[in-house]
Amino acid sequence: MEARPVGGAADRRDVHPGAAGRAPAAGRPEKVRNVVLVGHSGAGKTTLVEALALATGAVNRAGRVEDGGSISDHDEIEQRQQRSVQLSLVPVLWGDIKINLLDTPGYADFVGELRAGLRAADAALFVVSAAQDAAGVGGATRLVWDECAAVGMPRAVVVTHLEAARSDFDEMTAVCARVLGDDSPDAVLPLYLPLHGEQGPDGHAPVTGLIGLLSQRVFDYSSGERTERAPEPGEVPLIEEARNRLIEGIIAESEDETLMDRYLSGEELDLKTLTEDLERAVARGTFHPVLAAAPAADGARQGLGTLELLELITGGFPTPLEREAPPVSALQGGPCPPLTCDPDGPLAAEVVKTSSDPYVGRISLVRVFSGTLRPDETVHVSGHGMEDRGHADHDVDERVGALSSPFGKQQRGVASCVAGDLACVAKLTRAETGDTLSAKDRPLLMEPWVMPDPLLPVAIQAHSKADEDKLSQGLARLVAEDPTMRLEQNPDTRQVVLWCLGEAHVDVALERLRSRYGVQVDAVQHRVSLRETFGEQATARGRHVKQSGGHGQFAICEIQVEPLPAGSGIEFVDKVIGGAVPRQFIPSVEKGVRAQAARGVALGHPVVDIRITLTDGKAHSVDSSDAAFQTAGALAMREAAAGARIDLLEPVVEVGVLVPDDYVGSVMSDLSGRRGRVLGNEPAGPGRTLVRAEVPEIEIGRYAVDLRSLSHGTGRFSRAYARHEPMPPPLAAKLREQADTAK
Repeated sequence: MEARPVGGAADRRDVHPGAAGRAPAAGRPEKVRNVVLVGHSGAGKTTLVEALALATGAVNRAGRVEDGGSISDHDEIEQRQQRSVQLSLVPVLWGDIKINLLDTPGYADFVGELRAGLRAADAALFVVSAAQDAAGVGGATRLVWDECAAVGMPRAVVVTHLEAARSDFDEMTAVCARVLGDDSPDAVLPLYLPLHGEQGPDGHAPVTGLIGLLSQRVFDYSSGERTERAPEPGEVPLIEEARNRLIEGIIAESEDETLMDRYLSGEELDLKTLTEDLERAVARGTFHPVLAAAPAADGARQGLGTLELLELITGGFPTPLEREAPPVSALQGGPCPPLTCDPDGPLAAEVVKTSSDPYVGRISLVRVFSGTLRPDETVHVSGHGMEDRGHADHDVDERVGALSSPFGKQQRGVASCVAGDLACVAKLTRAETGDTLSAKDRPLLMEPWVMPDPLLPVAIQAHSKADEDKLSQGLARLVAEDPTMRLEQNPDTRQVVLWCLGEAHVDVALERLRSRYGVQVDAVQHRVSLRETFGEQATARGRHVKQSGGHGQFAICEIQVEPLPAGSGIEFVDKVIGGAVPRQFIPSVEKGVRAQAARGVALGHPVVDIRITLTDGKAHSVDSSDAAFQTAGALAMREAAAGARIDLLEPVVEVGVLVPDDYVGSVMSDLSGRRGRVLGNEPAGPGRTLVRAEVPEIEIGRYAVDLRSLSHGTGRFSRAYARHEPMPPPLAAKLREQADTAK
């Protein structure tokens, strides 16, 4: 990395995607680097992407393309909310290397976009702010770090906001080593140290350059362009201790076992050997360098550390050839040979993001893992299907539209997309996020990445009749773009429910419905699926007798209703003696009482766990009919309920809460406060505990939000329906009062 000539870095800016409207192109996989930027909200990921685009010549001023728009956060919602809410691709060229920068949201509600970015990338840059405290490298960042470690993804750390008055590079580097490198702290070490200028009136000394620890050279950015010089005598002591620790960290991860012996014997290892060893360790994912970055000053092309970062990406991060592709299978479920990153191999690509453009229509961001994707060819679209989230299974052929490379709001055409690269595909009307694109004569299905389960419900209804006509189509398009969202049409409450990851996720979803699909909706109170049951035995008589001239209606039935154990459902028993109710009308009575039970007898919730016994009745030879006895049965149910105690049953869910050990006590106390029964807890990996409990569903409607606050973003939970249980009388009485008031 540092071994490259400095002058060569400046020479790499002669070709870039901003020149003459060309899109960056990669002819071979080895000329591609796919890098995802990960970090806490506010850490400076988007600013860093813009600084890298400026350093490569992709834009003529920070973050701006030819039409004046931003290359990242160009969505209207992002501009209004001043934060990233979706995955953005910014391709740049550094010499002959195409770098696909994948900017991800830092807010936990959009972790689905982050997971898509991890799927599309081959390496990760963890962006942390030197002006933040340790929370900037908190539990949520550590969870993502562990995800990357589990698949061996190379990682580096970039410390930003060095220009801030309270920034502290050394402290943040120590935090990163402690939080992210607890298994091997010496594997998270800085490659450069910041060089500070003169102290200002406020006591802050600005960072004007970087000291390369391996090369022992100073890279000065104070003029707006990087210049190189030897360290001054007063700067040498800053280098020695940090350099020795860095060398020891590199050697510890080296594949060359003789290096440590040579180093300990006092041999001076040459820069070329150290650099090559460092690059191999980074590419293997065993060593994680820490770099520093700051935006360019006004009028400058090069921000502090941008060239060093570009050298790391192109020299230390792996090519797509070095990364293993996701497993694939045949559509019938049979195994397939592992994919190789070969442009001439069988086509296998994956839709990592779906969006809609008001002029172009649906646009699919695709990562090609094998083969070459070309416009106007027919491909097979296959998807796993997630019926519970509103996504149907896919098994269709579609014609690929134009291929393009995104840059801000612009889409710049490309001739093809080779294995290892990313491109946007227009007008794939059936493809959704997570679907596989393959050759139509050799269809494949790629193993999906893990989607977070949406656990925050929001009930919605159309704002007007005009909105109601467009609601179904708008919701279908919304969930097609976002697989972390689940659409539910609840048959019990008759509500349309969007299940999301958090409140910010809800806000963005409703805003997209309004601005992108022209559907205005109102959020209403979410209702859980309650049940009713008889708390005691009751008898009643249902009498339906009408005579208005001509053919009348006559049906009388007597029933007995008694409660049954939980889970018994509804039983109907015929004990009529002597033909008081003719045999042909007994099914009619059963149909009537079951229909009334489904409608409810107190607050409109289905009745369960009862036995209904038909004991007697009367019929008329002319006026009795199927409809009359159905009505009589329903009347009998209502009469029985009027004279008996009706209990409300609420759904109880079993939850599993995964949290760091430090939060176990707080979580258990919180669950108990929600009328929950803690069933126990068990270790779930180093420093983490799984708490199991049963909690009434009505108490955990906002638990996705509350747990995030309680655990500082480190907690996760799952839920599954267990059963219905009687609701406490005071709460049931309160619901009855609310129902009476609403009438």
